Amino acid sequence: MEPREHWQAVYSRKAPDEVSWFQREPRLSLELIGRSPNVPRDVLDVGGGASTLVDALLHTGSDRITVLDLAPAALASARARLGPDGERVGWIAADILNAPLADQSVDVWHDRAVFHFLVAPHERQRYVDQVRRLVRPGGQVLVATFAEDGPTRCSGLEVARYSSRALHATFGPGFELVASRREDHLTPSGVHQAFTYCLCVWDGGIAQHAA
Repeated sequence: MEPREHWQAVYSRKAPDEVSWFQREPRLSLELIGRSPNVPRDVLDVGGGASTLVDALLHTGSDRITVLDLAPAALASARARLGPDGERVGWIAADILNAPLADQSVDVWHDRAVFHFLVAPHERQRYVDQVRRLVRPGGQVLVATFAEDGPTRCSGLEVARYSSRALHATFGPGFELVASRREDHLTPSGVHQAFTYCLCVWDGGIAQHAA
């Protein structure tokens, strides 16, 4: 089954608050995004699906938010939940590895629980290439994955697990680590899952060009 079909099936048979990664309040993501001295603008929530992060960002004053997900069903659920506020958000059903977004169009890149599904090296490299292309110099890159002692599979798929050091190293030169945190996530079914969060600032390739 293709990834798009897989995730569409997941969201077609489960309510948003039944999937294992559901958070009623994305507190840690908001805390780390809030380290910026300015109100986040041009936010891209990668794999945002039916996440409630978009709700919270709208309430904090962010007015240029794009939610990207492979599953149209997930996006439709979030849009319906937001009601009229959903018109203030960009909704894109696409794969982040080949999404046709404009160069340097993102100030804040947020991804909670997409990157760890990229188990092939060429997929991870394509993802990092997209981050480098899309994020403006000085932009924030916040990525959360399963920690080293987190699950080895999720939704029937194999995942990669990371320490904060390994996750930061995967992105390579140009990404200055600002903060790393561990999260003990309690799933709707009562299972504990360990996550690693890394917040970096992208220097626009200065470090890579200087090497």
